[in-house]
Amino acid sequence: MILRRASVLLVALGFALFAFVMAGPRAGLLVLIGLGFGLVLEGMRFGFAGPWRMIVTDRDGRGLIAQLIAIALVAAVAFPLLAANSTELVPAHAPVGFAMILGAFVFGAMMQLVMGCGSGTLVNAGSGNLVGLIALAGFIGGSFAGTLHLDWWTALGALPVLSLQGMLGPDLGLVATLIGLALVAGLTLARAAPGKRMPPRRLWLAAALIAALALANLVIAGQPWGIVYGLGLWGAKIAQAGGADLGATAFWAAEANATRLASSILTDVTSLTNIGLLIGAFAVMRWRTDPGAQTQALTATSYAAVLAAALILGYSARLAFGCNVGAFFSGISTGSLHGWVWLLAAFAGSTLGLRLRPILLRPTSTQGAYA
Repeated sequence: MILRRASVLLVALGFALFAFVMAGPRAGLLVLIGLGFGLVLEGMRFGFAGPWRMIVTDRDGRGLIAQLIAIALVAAVAFPLLAANSTELVPAHAPVGFAMILGAFVFGAMMQLVMGCGSGTLVNAGSGNLVGLIALAGFIGGSFAGTLHLDWWTALGALPVLSLQGMLGPDLGLVATLIGLALVAGLTLARAAPGKRMPPRRLWLAAALIAALALANLVIAGQPWGIVYGLGLWGAKIAQAGGADLGATAFWAAEANATRLASSILTDVTSLTNIGLLIGAFAVMRWRTDPGAQTQALTATSYAAVLAAALILGYSARLAFGCNVGAFFSGISTGSLHGWVWLLAAFAGSTLGLRLRPILLRPTSTQGAYA
């Protein structure tokens, strides 16, 4: 047992050292930050898709309140940090448009079918969850496919990029963000059942750790914590290795994206934290005395449904300019109006996904439950 745990720690630190040697100190630090995300998300059971389900089905608001706390903590530091370092740090701002709203709605529905958003899919895959591994493959393929059609979707119409800093200034923008989070928290508390309102100590600590890691990511990467871009890049590299010519596509012909596609994934900040997150989730799974089965076996048809849902999940995440991390968490915490619209659309989609889930996902036996 001790040898197994020590080997997991060595693997995790070894990859961070490898990134440090191959791509520099920044790369090594970002892998460690991603490792921290994985340890907290899996080890302390801090999630995004699960709490959205719990508030609807069980009137349990504790997980959602913990998310709002983490976002508020990041916003309180990120707003003044971005204002003071506008040339070095980039916020997670994106335009609101028809495709973005549709993408967020569809994403919310699909994440309940694969029981994970972008970060949740990585955590589930890293922890050895078969459904998570299938979902990760689908998410990568879908996110890449979304890049091929993004210009067509965005041409349907969108507003200019709007931020609370731009509309109100950094100080009032922060106040508006905190008030908005407080209002969502109030609605959550009103919905939650007695005894299922305030997070336990574990989730308070997890929220603080996630906030600290997200701020470290902002400072070191120069941009907020994200998931989707890295997975789409992995899909593009796989397609390129298979002989696909991506130079004719608008997305991958753009200078910044073409540079990343031609370079090692160790130079892409989102890929580094994604890899670290996978390793962190794997480390927690191996560290546990009895990891057990991560999910109950599903029927073959249900596995196919998971793969299809994951493809749509990745595709819609690209259209929506992010998932629960890049759009919701990082968008709102850095002042993006897009983050608030994403929250409304994705939560509406999530309620639909909860209705579809028992229809499409059927276990091979009646014992247990799909987590």
